[in-house]
Amino acid sequence: MRLDKYLKVSRLMKRRTVAKDVAEKSKIDVNGKPAKPGYQLKIGDTIAIHYAAKTIIVKVTSLQMIKDQLMYDVIQA
Repeated sequence: MRLDKYLKVSRLMKRRTVAKDVAEKSKIDVNGKPAKPGYQLKIGDTIAIHYAAKTIIVKVTSLQMIKDQLMYDVIQA
């Protein structure tokens, strides 16, 4: 699944266009490297989202939306 779509579906970001813009500005790292919006995520990848005041790090646990279940584990908030 594309990085920008995953961020929207997993509810880490509110809109896909916002996720795309943030990724284009190199504010998102996947496995320690800056990632583009079209990066194909795999289960086990680590995503770091750099906000202005903090960084959130999550690990991808699922690529499919399942009702009442998170698609990631929070490593650092």
